[in-house]
Amino acid sequence: MLESERHIAVWNACLEIIRNNIEPQKFDTWFRPIVPVSLVDATLTIEVPTDFFRDYLETFYLDLLKLTLKRELGTAAKLVYMVRPVASQPGMTFPAAEHSTPVNRPVSINSYDPSGSRNPLVFPGTRRIQINPRLNPSYCFTNLVAGDCNKMGITAGESISMNPGKTPFNPLFIFGGPGLGKTHLAQAIGVEIHEKRPDLVVLYVTGNEFKTQYMDATMGNKLTDFIAFYQRIDVLIVDDIQDLLGQGTQNAFFNVFNHLHQNGKQLVFTSDRAPVELKTFEDRMLSRFKWGLSVELTAPDYKTRLEMLRARSFREGVNVPDEVLSFLASRVKSNFRELEGSLISLIANATLCHKDITITLAENITEKIVGTQESSFSMDLVIKTVCEYFNITRDVLISPSRKRQIVQARQIAMYQCRNLIPSCSLSTIGAELGGKDHATVLHAISTVNDLKATDKLFRQYVEDIEGMLKVTVEG
Repeated sequence: MLESERHIAVWNACLEIIRNNIEPQKFDTWFRPIVPVSLVDATLTIEVPTDFFRDYLETFYLDLLKLTLKRELGTAAKLVYMVRPVASQPGMTFPAAEHSTPVNRPVSINSYDPSGSRNPLVFPGTRRIQINPRLNPSYCFTNLVAGDCNKMGITAGESISMNPGKTPFNPLFIFGGPGLGKTHLAQAIGVEIHEKRPDLVVLYVTGNEFKTQYMDATMGNKLTDFIAFYQRIDVLIVDDIQDLLGQGTQNAFFNVFNHLHQNGKQLVFTSDRAPVELKTFEDRMLSRFKWGLSVELTAPDYKTRLEMLRARSFREGVNVPDEVLSFLASRVKSNFRELEGSLISLIANATLCHKDITITLAENITEKIVGTQESSFSMDLVIKTVCEYFNITRDVLISPSRKRQIVQARQIAMYQCRNLIPSCSLSTIGAELGGKDHATVLHAISTVNDLKATDKLFRQYVEDIEGMLKVTVEG
């Protein structure tokens, strides 16, 4: 068999397995139209007619596809879709979902007489229920981009996923500002545990939901059932735990925490502040939060933001030019949520309005999302400060000179203008610094970010100039 035909042979073998596991009519409808495109290592690309077709396969046949591919290509098998809605348009590729929606095994829960006057000689009844883990399969480790901002949290989460309840990271307390990936990381732990240990009961709940459930149980005289329910959980993930307000709610949670922790169950919490800043919690609860590991998620750096944008655009099946991704990464800095929102808005505008994805469109989108913040800095001040630092004139800075020191000074000036003056467009910066185009400015910003990470002396240049600028403005 020719290597160029291997993808066809593999897909045909997959079809034989699939044919034996579904009804003939469904096989003809959903699998005969599929065309194998390529096989690179263990990644098989198939062509499907429409987005709807792809979504239907993901919804109803993902598990069957995953098992079939693993049988033919091994555990490293991956599936990528290519959609060609119009013959004259280039195909768009979409990676297959990594995980199906998690489902817990049924568990038995003790059921008590709500009157409170139980006969001590009569055993309580039991009922079997299906606990919805409430996990989003897209919030998996595969879709998490690691950087200095979250590396420790991801490492701890992966360790917990391998051996839940048996590591020193119990509880795991994840804290940080909004949009930094706390929910994604917490759910990724749950998704990974469920995949590795389907025998464990996983539950994701928010602090506010726990509080509401407690209040409903109290009013319905079912507090004992409420506690019994939570004591059957093997992995409890509580998001936004700072919302657990009220002495009664915290007492109930204290009892749940103690039972689960003492029985080797895994606890994962997220919060918008560090444990020491949870002023509304009793000391006994705060001390338990500190038993395991507290991890802070911080704002992502440029490199991490750029990598996240590339990964998300790939998952969306859209080819976004590198210069546009670089622009977004340099413009939207505060958190992943705003960054992701900017990318999705950009793709939606380009798709619905039939526009090309350009720097200009990206500028218009980000202006609506992160605004055009007023700045105390000006381009003249930045240029003047850079010239003073490197002991050169303005004319030399904006000249076509390719001397290393002049080029670096010009790149730092472009970087500082973009970093300190959000309303300053790339084209304006380029025009002011030697008549450069926006692509040159983007390259300069990227170069400065790279050199800051690898060249200690260069990083000192950037920090010194930034310090001088801030002293001038504040002084």
